[in-house]
Amino acid sequence: MNKKNPLLLIIGILVLLAGAILCYTTYRGSYAASKELGTELNEVKAEIKNAKANLEAATDAYTKTSLETGLRELNNLSETLSKEKLSLEKPYSYSLILLFCGFLLTIAGIARLCTGSRNNAKRDLTKLAQAGLLAALCYIGFAFFKIDIPVGTEKTAFHLGNVFCVLAALLLGGFWGGLAGAVGMTVGDLTTAYVTSAPKTFFLKLCIGLIVGLVAHHICKLAQQTDRKRIVGITVLASACGMAFNVVADPIVGYFYKTYLLGIPQQIASTLAKIAAVTTLVNSIVAVITASVFYLALRPALKKAGFLTMEKNGAVTLKM
Repeated sequence: MNKKNPLLLIIGILVLLAGAILCYTTYRGSYAASKELGTELNEVKAEIKNAKANLEAATDAYTKTSLETGLRELNNLSETLSKEKLSLEKPYSYSLILLFCGFLLTIAGIARLCTGSRNNAKRDLTKLAQAGLLAALCYIGFAFFKIDIPVGTEKTAFHLGNVFCVLAALLLGGFWGGLAGAVGMTVGDLTTAYVTSAPKTFFLKLCIGLIVGLVAHHICKLAQQTDRKRIVGITVLASACGMAFNVVADPIVGYFYKTYLLGIPQQIASTLAKIAAVTTLVNSIVAVITASVFYLALRPALKKAGFLTMEKNGAVTLKM
């Protein structure tokens, strides 16, 4: 008989409350200050643009020297303001992530109370180690293999992080794969200039993993398939479902997230959403193709080693 333990639910509620309090205080404090710096930063960037135009039009040597000196000062000021703005944005981003984690823990605690807990320490430890490895790959794919596209004081990017997010779900199942993608990509945001996008990233990458895992392992039973064509079809289908969700959800969630949680003007948020739609589509196509190739290449070795993920009665296990 499964023993029902309310500890997870209690922890979830406490984390949820702590996250809500921190969100309120940091939004009114450090994040409000970062928005003021953002306005100043935009003004400095406008001055830089004008200074560059004046420099190109100047013909006198003395004037050029003076303009170059002023331009260097403006660039230094812009860099300083950007760093200050980033440091002020971090507390609010951390508190939003804490709030979302508290929500997830609360839901998990309620689910555990309703269904009872089933623990397998050896299985969970193996999954945790595998998820840690995939999370590191997600971080590397985003932090080191990306092309930034500046949009005012914000950014978007072409990157390879989604490749390993999808691969993680194919290899580990929806929950562990989604968690690996969420953690890896969120750390990537928090350690780069994408700090304010970290909470949105955590939510979306977790959803991608859950959808890919649902289609691949729960609906289509990928690990139990033996026909090569069927394996390829399911792999591509599951990957495409996860990334199709991302193509639709990323711009929409991003718009509402930036407008109502970050307080960015609607016109700017709309522009960012349109640009994000393009980059997300390209990233998704690359992720579906590359993740499918990686999984199909790794599958024979994983099957031989007994590490293929399967779902049995709703629980993710290893096929030994």
